[in-house]
Amino acid sequence: MAENTPIISFKDADILNGEATVIYGLNMDVYPGDFVYIVGKVGTGKTSIIRTIIAENDLEKGYGSACGFELNGIAEKQIPFLRRQMGVVFQNFELLMDRSVEDNLRFVLEATGWKDKEKMDSRISEVLDAVGMGRKAHKMPFQLSGGEQQRIAIARSLLNDPQVIIADEPTGNLDNETADGIMQLLTRINRDKGTAVVMVTHNRQIFEKYPGRVMICKDETCSEQMPDEPIDLDLTI
Repeated sequence: MAENTPIISFKDADILNGEATVIYGLNMDVYPGDFVYIVGKVGTGKTSIIRTIIAENDLEKGYGSACGFELNGIAEKQIPFLRRQMGVVFQNFELLMDRSVEDNLRFVLEATGWKDKEKMDSRISEVLDAVGMGRKAHKMPFQLSGGEQQRIAIARSLLNDPQVIIADEPTGNLDNETADGIMQLLTRINRDKGTAVVMVTHNRQIFEKYPGRVMICKDETCSEQMPDEPIDLDLTI
């Protein structure tokens, strides 16, 4: 995708949570290589934007696209193909606890159409090495710390070489030191691979320490913070 073509784009889009509109008139473009934070208090629509991007929430008013797919009225059969173009990282890891790290990743590859066992093994090794977890392939998730589980979740998000990583409060369940390690990993992936990152957070410390573009959700709107403009929100410090 050309650098001047957005990976994700919203124009005058109303964002829903269920049947309720939580953000009116969203305008947002995310380009290759961007690191974009979506910040705001609880209940301001941050996660609803993420759910709209991955076509979990409907987009009924305005325009939206992600990874080459129009989100308005997207057909159900297209949604798996959309999601193959992005990696999604959740706050609570969402690993399958009844199978090993390696089998967690293999499950995703098989679900997204991979057939060749040798190629799957190679790709699993690549992504685990990329997140510093190459020696943990045979561990069960419950044998890992929270930070290690989140690294596995990030490895999972990289399996299909996504255009963008969508991260919903990926440090929310982690202590400060572990969260710092996860942020270093995400910023390295963004810098070295050029993978765009869209990250929801309410932690001011994170987006002040690891600068990026900042979209602020407040009063049923979401707009980009201008450079050097103070963020007037009572966020976690």
